[in-house]
Amino acid sequence: MDLESIQKRLREAIKYSNIKQKDIAKEIGVSAQTVSKYMKLDIFPALDTFAKICKVLDVKSDYILGITDYE
Repeated sequence: MDLESIQKRLREAIKYSNIKQKDIAKEIGVSAQTVSKYMKLDIFPALDTFAKICKVLDVKSDYILGITDYE
């Protein structure tokens, strides 16, 4: 799986979580603008931040990374 596909899955997980971007940002310790950049596929989070996002969204990192096809 390539980075673009991983970013797409992360974006979809954020979008369909029904958690506001500002709330996600607060939970993971980044600015709302940073989460917005994740949504626009401008940047990808550092690994520790990625782990926090998965925890907040209650989504498995294996799914985001394309290791499995189910959440």
